[in-house]
Amino acid sequence: MWKTYARGFTHSERRIYRGQVFKESIPMSQITAKDAIAKAAKGEITVLDVREANELAASGKAAGAVHIPLALVALQAAEKLPAGKPIAVYCAVGGRAGMAAQALAGMGFEVHNIGGFGDWANAGGPVSR
Repeated sequence: MWKTYARGFTHSERRIYRGQVFKESIPMSQITAKDAIAKAAKGEITVLDVREANELAASGKAAGAVHIPLALVALQAAEKLPAGKPIAVYCAVGGRAGMAAQALAGMGFEVHNIGGFGDWANAGGPVSR
């Protein structure tokens, strides 16, 4: 028998990262970095970097990307991300981007995981430092 938690998650569905609870069954999609670059260039998508500030300082970020560390996504998404516009999220390699995508989808955003910053840079995406 599965224990049901206060938010309606069962033990098998519950994942916690820095105090945020994510439910695995929230649907999200993944697009390639190349597709995200094209959509960002046309203004069709907002790019979101969920890495920590020290990671951005070391490598830069996607040009024009909004920066919200994963731990603050639930608190800052509504004020920093445009409503009604799809979000393409990345981190260093894709794991934190997946968690952020789940949280954003749960908040009603249309969200796509593009993986890691290396995927963006290797696909020819512009980088700002």
